[in-house]
Amino acid sequence: MKRFHVNVRVKNLQESVAFYNALFAAAPTVLKADYAKWMLEDPRINFAISLHPENAGIEHLGIQAESAEELTEVYGNLKKAKGAIREEGKCTCCYAKSEKSWITDPQGVDWEAFYTFGEATIYGEGNNARSAKEQAIAI
Repeated sequence: MKRFHVNVRVKNLQESVAFYNALFAAAPTVLKADYAKWMLEDPRINFAISLHPENAGIEHLGIQAESAEELTEVYGNLKKAKGAIREEGKCTCCYAKSEKSWITDPQGVDWEAFYTFGEATIYGEGNNARSAKEQAIAI
């Protein structure tokens, strides 16, 4: 079963974690100095926040597949949406190992289709890498 994904950029991580802990009546399943994620079953959502005080707001939306086969189905739906697909492939992002592709909706909102198959100790590599300055601010 697929899961809806939302990532919001926040100005203050601690304040936002406290807010969402109360809203969801649950603690994050992943909590880092610059990132938090709640994998909720009711509602079934992967809700994440990441520290970006200079540019708060919706980061992106997405569909998280629970298997490689489900990702193939979701990828097929991206093709039907008739937008430019940006294939990222296997990557490290948001402290996780994933395979993903991206598309932008007509309003300019980025959507990702992804399957997570492992954890990571860093926020990201390659396209998702943070500069040394961003890493220092997060810690």
